Amino acid sequence: MTRILVIEDNRNLATGLRNNLEIEGYEVAVAGDGASGLALARSTLPDLIVLDLMLPGMDGYRVLKTLREDGIDTPVLILSARGEETDKVLGFHLGADDYVAKPFGLLELLARVEALLRRAASDSTKHKLATPVSFGDVHVDPGTHTVRRAGETVTLRPKEYDLLIALLQRRGQVASRTELLEEVWGYSGEVYSRTVDTHVAELRRKLEENAAEPRHILTVRKTGYRIQS
Repeated sequence: MTRILVIEDNRNLATGLRNNLEIEGYEVAVAGDGASGLALARSTLPDLIVLDLMLPGMDGYRVLKTLREDGIDTPVLILSARGEETDKVLGFHLGADDYVAKPFGLLELLARVEALLRRAASDSTKHKLATPVSFGDVHVDPGTHTVRRAGETVTLRPKEYDLLIALLQRRGQVASRTELLEEVWGYSGEVYSRTVDTHVAELRRKLEENAAEPRHILTVRKTGYRIQS
């Protein structure tokens, strides 16, 4: 049975999430603070972690950072009343896989949980890019899973790398946000998310000379994104 760990200090919300996730057939454990949540994540190795940011003691950011430093790559879905773009970027930068702002719709949350689990179960990523490719001063080698800029290794989060590969394999053609959500995160087209935009912003920050005026990772207005050599 698929195991989900909910780390949430609001008892009523945690109980509601547990009940609804169990109705969907998941095995659910609940922790009410960051330290106990981290301990449970380490000891039980769940298939998915639903993580609140505003936790007593150790906050969600510290929990997430510690998990990733421990080498635990379990998918993490952040829940937070803090919906600022900077909070989302920090969450993704620390290794979150998705971010849902409170209040949220139950059906949307369940859809995102299902998508993350489906994605994790699917061979990780099915890369179609077989040979190294370059754009600007960036060199990507899918064989060794490495990215270099001006000869220096660039560390990308798993979803950032997957997104980069999804764009590169189109060889300059446009990829819509819906296509990228489905391919990289496993979402259906009906689920709205700023996830793609936020991850593109991170790729630009790491790979472009000037993220504010990108020359290679380009926005195609009202459509999506493409990479130009």
